[in-house]
Amino acid sequence: MERKTPLYECHVASGGKMVPFAGYLLPIQYPTGIIAEHKAVRTKAGLFDVSHMGEVLYTGKDALSNLNFLLTNDFTNMADGQVRYSVMCNDQGGVVDDLIVYKYNSDKYMVVVNASNREKDVAWMQAHLFGDASLEDISDRVAQVALQGPLAHEILARVADEACIPPKYYSFVPEGLVGGVRCIISQTGYTGESGYEIYMDNGDAVKVWNLLLDAGRDLGLIPCGLGARDTLRLEAAMPLYGHEMDDTIDPLETGLGFGVKMNKANFVGKQAIEAKGALTRKRVGLKLIGRGIAREHTPVYADGREIGHVTSGTFCPFIGYAAAMALLDIGFTEIGTKVEVTAHGSRVEAEVVPLPFYKKASK
Repeated sequence: MERKTPLYECHVASGGKMVPFAGYLLPIQYPTGIIAEHKAVRTKAGLFDVSHMGEVLYTGKDALSNLNFLLTNDFTNMADGQVRYSVMCNDQGGVVDDLIVYKYNSDKYMVVVNASNREKDVAWMQAHLFGDASLEDISDRVAQVALQGPLAHEILARVADEACIPPKYYSFVPEGLVGGVRCIISQTGYTGESGYEIYMDNGDAVKVWNLLLDAGRDLGLIPCGLGARDTLRLEAAMPLYGHEMDDTIDPLETGLGFGVKMNKANFVGKQAIEAKGALTRKRVGLKLIGRGIAREHTPVYADGREIGHVTSGTFCPFIGYAAAMALLDIGFTEIGTKVEVTAHGSRVEAEVVPLPFYKKASK
């Protein structure tokens, strides 16, 4: 039976269409519709309930050593108040999950994991715990909302002092106040836009949600659901676990090499990734030239043979065309390569294009 986030009644009251996702009932869209929600985030701002995400605390003198061994990135030079992306691999070099790490201090870190992987991730972390380090899954008492879009800062500044708003991308304020509510405020997101992810106790979630919506209503802020979250992340070419990566795909194949530090002494999966040698396949972007939408798991063809498969695909509302990400044989990954994808039961021409499909303008 699916669980409800602390904001469930807010979604229902606003006409959210509730669907099961990662063990929770969450809104896939509101009466405004996915396209309107998507465009609001690109041009103004949108507010998402992401309370289904998992949060895990690492504490103790050996917390850093645990993270450096278990995860692919290197956290040695990480500053207090910094956020860093990483992958967590299995012994074969496949991806257990991708996640982000928050550093409070040298003895305390918070790791945010994908909702669908929470139990699996915690079990994997627990199995590899060593030394003076403790692990605590705090997911059930933490709510999270994501305020995303070019007007996100202006909206947040109406209900939070500037000192509580993290000034840099991938940084956070551990004890900020939003309308008097104590929150973790992070300049992060999963939409390709500027924005913030805000964590709070479950009991404060409704107050913060309504406070932000009221503060941004005249600027065009609207609540957004899972549908827009997915089209936004795909348009920005952000990989999703279970699509662009899984237990059989290594992080280099899916283009996450920036978060994999092969020069570290060791980490789980390192030897397996090294043993593979040069890449034989990698993630690419596809722009459909013919009509149709390429859905996940559908084959990709070239030269009369199957060369890979689509990992995610949809119509991207802001850029105005159907796009997909695919995992292809390395010989077909050059920009401009023509391929065919399966759409609506027939083969449609597509072209390999640079990722991301959309990138926000620099300030």
